[in-house]
Amino acid sequence: MGLVCALALLSIGASCSGARNGETSGEGSGSGSGEAQQQGGSRAPSGPRVERLEAVDLGDLTAAERRVWVDLVNALLSPCGEPVSVARCADEGRACRTCVPAARYVSRLIAEGYERSEIEELYELRYGRDTAVEVQSEGFPMRGAPMAPVTIVEFSDFECPYCGRAHPLLAELLRDFEGQVKVVFRNYPLSGHPRAMPAARAAVAAGQQGKFWEMADLLFEHQRALEDEDLERYAQQLGLDMERFHADLHSPETQAAIERDREEGRRLNVEGTPTFFVNGRRFREPPTSLPAYVREELDQ
Repeated sequence: MGLVCALALLSIGASCSGARNGETSGEGSGSGSGEAQQQGGSRAPSGPRVERLEAVDLGDLTAAERRVWVDLVNALLSPCGEPVSVARCADEGRACRTCVPAARYVSRLIAEGYERSEIEELYELRYGRDTAVEVQSEGFPMRGAPMAPVTIVEFSDFECPYCGRAHPLLAELLRDFEGQVKVVFRNYPLSGHPRAMPAARAAVAAGQQGKFWEMADLLFEHQRALEDEDLERYAQQLGLDMERFHADLHSPETQAAIERDREEGRRLNVEGTPTFFVNGRRFREPPTSLPAYVREELDQ
């Protein structure tokens, strides 16, 4: 419960920002961005109004919240892009298997206290035709089942306290959804964090000896101790070949690997850390909502 309570503070916008440091010229990762502002494109045409769906439990909603849910599911477009509302799609048993999970998603967001405009934005990010992105995940540090149906790509900074708080939650997620989720790590050290880049180099160097995640765990566990002598101590603790570690730590190839991650982040308009993408969709809810989000992905 302590972990959940601490991470409950992580809401939309709770991230380490690099905007003032020029990490990207795009929109921030913590608030509504241009990719999700085209809400009009996800409005369903008018049609018969659906008041309830057998497959969606609204027991957690108040009467007023249920009215909001009815309004939204009759207004939002089917996640499969059919010219009908998500409510009609689910009610008519159409081939789109995502409609019922989408209606449940709206119910969850209402229960969690999101405003109507926020729900529309989050729905657009998750189901909009123009908000899916291609995020490179092959060949990067990965935890979980390689063939898992849910892929979470995280852009992270070892000095960012929000990344440090999210790190154990991701480990818990992998345990709870063993075989169904994989987490891919992309380095995104922010220039406002002077020890983030050396820490990233240390993690990449450790990865050359098969110990990326072991080093990452130590770095997140000891975020206040990321000086050169600390990185040296962690490498020794992991039993690394120290001569090779020093060579990889300072090699141009290591720096180039980190810059490739940062360039990918800039392409995706990553501005703050941590930033998550789940199955090619930007995730803007609190990290504590990742388990529910993953369950919904598995239901589709």
